[in-house]
Amino acid sequence: MSGYKDELRDYLKEKAVVIGEVTLSSGEKSNYYIDCRKVTLDAKGAFLIGEVLSDMLEDADAVGGLTLGADPIATAVSMRSYEKGRPVSAFLVRKGMKSHGMMKRIEGPIRPNSSVVIVDDVITKGGSVVEAIEAVEAEGHRVLKVVCLVDREQGGSEIIRGKGYNLEVLYTPADFGVTKAEQY
Repeated sequence: MSGYKDELRDYLKEKAVVIGEVTLSSGEKSNYYIDCRKVTLDAKGAFLIGEVLSDMLEDADAVGGLTLGADPIATAVSMRSYEKGRPVSAFLVRKGMKSHGMMKRIEGPIRPNSSVVIVDDVITKGGSVVEAIEAVEAEGHRVLKVVCLVDREQGGSEIIRGKGYNLEVLYTPADFGVTKAEQY
């Protein structure tokens, strides 16, 4: 896996890391941005993500997280798990309850009382991951762990781990050449 993990890191650095002031979803300003969708929605990126994360599923029945960041990751992992002969379903958690149709918050072929892995592209304050965890647990599913592509190291991982969840992070800003002194 480490060969693919290194290749994914290099691909993220090449395609997704943007240096310059941006406003994060948390509302805070930053001098860099990691636009993971440039990789998660890319054919090569999806393959690499699927390859690396499909080996991290343990005994999961399903993989998913809060829409939009988790959607392409969950799909890539699900597809690669099938190719490896250990199929795991993908699901997505809506940001709110659907007001029509089946009125679901969680979409996908997830069976009742499933063991799940929550995925996300970037953790900053941890809000998206916590929201996904709360939604799947409210429907009776068990969270085995959380896997995130990038931890911005701004408190989110501590919040998730502080709630008792196993969090595996693939990369931090330092892996892309962004040092602590350069971050704000």
